[in-house]
Amino acid sequence: MNADLAELAAAHGVATWYEDWHRERKDVADESVVGVLGLLGVDATGPSAIREELSAVRERKALGLMPGTVVVREGGTRELPGPATITLEDGTTREVSAIPADLPLGWHRLHVGDQDVTLVVVPTELPEPPQTWGWMVQLYALHSARSWGMGDLGDLREFLTVSGDPGLVLLNPLHAITPTLPVPASPYSPSSRRFANPLYLRIADTDEYRRADPGVRAAVDRLKPAPTADGLIDYSAVWQAKRAALDLLWPMAGDVDLESDPGLTDFARFCALAERHGPNWTEWPEELRRPDSPAVREFQSDRIAYHAWLQRLLGAQLEAANEAARAGGMPVGVVHDLAVGIDPNGADGWLLQDVLAAGVHTGAPPDAFNQLGQDWGLAAWRPDMLIETGYAAYRDMLRRIFRHAGGLRVDHVAGLWRLWWVPPGMGPAEGTYVHYDPEAMLGILALEASRAGAVVIGEDLGTVQPAVTETLERMNMLGSAVLYFTREWTEPDQPFVPAEDYKRNALASVSTHDLPTAAGFLTGEQVRVRAELDQLAGPVEEERRNARRDRDALVAVLEGDGLIAAGASDDEIIVAMHEFLARTPCRFVTASLYDVLGELAQPNLPGTMNEYPNWRMPLTAGLEAIAEDPRVRTIAAILNQRKAQR
Repeated sequence: MNADLAELAAAHGVATWYEDWHRERKDVADESVVGVLGLLGVDATGPSAIREELSAVRERKALGLMPGTVVVREGGTRELPGPATITLEDGTTREVSAIPADLPLGWHRLHVGDQDVTLVVVPTELPEPPQTWGWMVQLYALHSARSWGMGDLGDLREFLTVSGDPGLVLLNPLHAITPTLPVPASPYSPSSRRFANPLYLRIADTDEYRRADPGVRAAVDRLKPAPTADGLIDYSAVWQAKRAALDLLWPMAGDVDLESDPGLTDFARFCALAERHGPNWTEWPEELRRPDSPAVREFQSDRIAYHAWLQRLLGAQLEAANEAARAGGMPVGVVHDLAVGIDPNGADGWLLQDVLAAGVHTGAPPDAFNQLGQDWGLAAWRPDMLIETGYAAYRDMLRRIFRHAGGLRVDHVAGLWRLWWVPPGMGPAEGTYVHYDPEAMLGILALEASRAGAVVIGEDLGTVQPAVTETLERMNMLGSAVLYFTREWTEPDQPFVPAEDYKRNALASVSTHDLPTAAGFLTGEQVRVRAELDQLAGPVEEERRNARRDRDALVAVLEGDGLIAAGASDDEIIVAMHEFLARTPCRFVTASLYDVLGELAQPNLPGTMNEYPNWRMPLTAGLEAIAEDPRVRTIAAILNQRKAQR
């Protein structure tokens, strides 16, 4: 690669090479680097453009200018280019010549020369999380006689009271949709990560329903959708029914405050515009494509108040779930899941477009399972614009989630260090990594979590840089330990790691939503389904042999630990899997209802779209049956023993 292009890429955090899944160096094509630099507003399309951009980089460096945001750990210091004034979060000021070590945690301002810079003092670590156990719940799949076609926040609140005294419940992302039809099924491609999904509202638990006269309540009740013919969740039908019910209750809402939370009002305005012009803001009339345009500011509709009201209802029901967790003495409570990105055509794509890379798709480079690479179709933060804007959008997102969370799981936590960007018009394998400032991304996450009294869990599965796992450990953020993957991969027979050798700072589980369930693992269901869908990487018989070998290896470990006898049934093996995890030193051990109830089908089959009913399969048992199921009580009793051993 041309030396000037390589220098320019390095200056903007764009990788010109990386280690592939073989741990071998893989050079990135010039075209990919040029394309990604263009997404960062850097013209590298020719030698003269590259020289001009490099000159600007060098000039800024020579001027000794501060970045738009400075992040320091609590107790840390930093030299400054001259005398400065620090305005603390509480409004007091200090005259300094260097950033002092005794600054309080928080969001401050640094005035040095002609620059006004965001100064963030972040914790060096979070408090140690408690040792506890909990449930992993795909909330949409949980259902009861009172829910409408899918699980809702009422089901969550009730589950917390009948689930065997857990310390936490980890949910799938509850991020907001664009309130139009059709409703996408995946919770990992949201319209906004800052707001919640109205499909999870329990209509009968709203004050408006309780206040409505009997005739209105009866009309609302009649809107409950009938079960689908195929037994799968129809999100569009659920939204049509709930929207019709909410429209009936809207006259009982009273005045809606649109002044105290401008961010919420902006989101509600997007929803109202989307109802009128469609879900993809890039196809709206030109004058509506920026949230700060005169046409948008002049737009008036009672639907703005309506969508703000929906978020208020969601906030009340999320808080009711948290109150149930606190009343039950749960040391952690409800843990939310943060998707790695957003649909670029949705609400945050419109509202936050100035801090997002227009046209980029995030994904992953080729690996053993996806040899063409992955394009997730998600938008990405621009690291340079986060710095220039004081990470305000990132902070706002975290604050809104932590309002109703005892913890946060960060999907693909390695994305706080670097993300794979695919430029427009290129294939997934033709991208490259763009680096972020982990001191800022992790530090701000720690700051907002500490203020909320919440725990943080990073999904660090697969091939991740050592710095990811090491930093999570240092900051008392938990990593992830999945039974299927916790093996000695460097040894020829890849044995399972003994329970006592699991990491302390980790959340342990049998599986995840992207992997076979316990019953599926034991029966080779994943091989059968992938073969049927032509999704296998190798011959079917070879994959079956591999699945049997993995099963035999796990069973041997469980037998060796005295957890099962030879010839144990699958139900006994599933119990033993949880007993095995209960013996680990991991701070959190979680059980999935899919595993405990013996479900065969996994919630999501990566690499598929319409070929497999991803995210649309309800649990076969309703909440009422789950509450009485002896398998649930057995696993809860096993994991509750960890409290006595703490």
